[in-house]
Amino acid sequence: MSTLAHVFEAEGIATVALGSMRKQIANTAPPRGLWCDFPLGRPLGKPGDAEFQHRVIAAAFALLESDGPVFAEFPESITDDGTGVESCPLPPRHDPDLHPAIDEARGLRAAYDRAIERFGNRMGAGRVVDADHVTDAIEALIRVQEGTPWKEAGIPGIPARVCQDVRGYYETAALGLSDHVPDAWAGTRWFLDHTEAGKVLLGARVAMRDAGVKQPIWFYMAPGDH
Repeated sequence: MSTLAHVFEAEGIATVALGSMRKQIANTAPPRGLWCDFPLGRPLGKPGDAEFQHRVIAAAFALLESDGPVFAEFPESITDDGTGVESCPLPPRHDPDLHPAIDEARGLRAAYDRAIERFGNRMGAGRVVDADHVTDAIEALIRVQEGTPWKEAGIPGIPARVCQDVRGYYETAALGLSDHVPDAWAGTRWFLDHTEAGKVLLGARVAMRDAGVKQPIWFYMAPGDH
């Protein structure tokens, strides 16, 4: 983004880059950079706090008064306080004849729809796989986990993008289950560490790795710390 900012500036379009990693934004040196000491995934800071977010935006726009280069720091910091979604109550098993991950995903649909109605589709399914077909994607991942080559398993797209939609479906459903906005990345940790579909995704990833699939195909199915 810093490189693109220089391209835009060369064409007469003023830019401001916001970054959550001080070293990264300092080293990439955009024409105008604002370092915000916020958790990754929270570029404007506190979710649901419009006043705070407007202060961040105002600080960014204030940099447009300078010809640059400018590197500024937002004066307030935010850290995760441990308020995650790890304790979200997953729906009870409904159909014991289904794979646990499929039964679980179906049971979360009402929570997903509540969250979409309340927050909009900011991070939910739909880039490759929509909510109506999340279970189809999970079924394909189950086949991979059980040994089917990934190209023959029916994964409906690039594995990493499909997995992003499955994860987005669950993270959005978590907002419908929780009574607070969780920490940044808490939804991802909850999905991968505490759900049946998360186990399937990680299992499919390992199966692809062990089968000798090229690393870029399987590695980005989940964050690098998993």
